[in-house]
Amino acid sequence: MRRTELGSWIAVAVVLAGLAVPWFLWGSATVVAGLPVWLWWHVGWMGLTSVVFWVFTQRAWGIGIETAEDSSESPERADPEQRTTLGGDSP
Repeated sequence: MRRTELGSWIAVAVVLAGLAVPWFLWGSATVVAGLPVWLWWHVGWMGLTSVVFWVFTQRAWGIGIETAEDSSESPERADPEQRTTLGGDSP
């Protein structure tokens, strides 16, 4: 499951990055509300990208980086003695 989820998020990232620049609108002189239509596309696309990134941070932050044993217990939740062996602050 995690492998397919990772692949899905990679595909989403590639699409978002690839369409951030409106290649298909280059050379278009269309103006809407005083600004070129390609600029409206870019602003809207960046808004969509920020929403997708928020969803990513809520659902899949650390996917492909953390292992199964990393996600079970974080250093902040470990007891103080174990935390010092992990490189945390000593008492």
